[in-house]
Amino acid sequence: MYRQWPLDHKLASEWLLPSIQHLDWYLTEKQFYKIMSKVGDLLGINYLGTHTMRKTEAYRVYTQSNYNIGRVMRLLNHSSESMTLTYLSLDQASQETMLDQIDFG
Repeated sequence: MYRQWPLDHKLASEWLLPSIQHLDWYLTEKQFYKIMSKVGDLLGINYLGTHTMRKTEAYRVYTQSNYNIGRVMRLLNHSSESMTLTYLSLDQASQETMLDQIDFG
């Protein structure tokens, strides 16, 4: 979907997030942060930022790869699976899910 939108609007650029004024330029991290912050404000979300996209993509890879934490770990360049689970805020949730499935009789 994203790949088609720039083509439909004749915004061909080599950049993932090109500048609207100059297609051969790209949005800086600061500009992108301001955009994400504004969107967060409009949606009433106070934690939406540039890093949110990294975590969201990592979580999507995790779920779409049939919960392959090793793949996500390599993608994020983490040194351990536990670091990646903590990063995704899954360590506590995973433990609670596991405990919920145990029959303590």
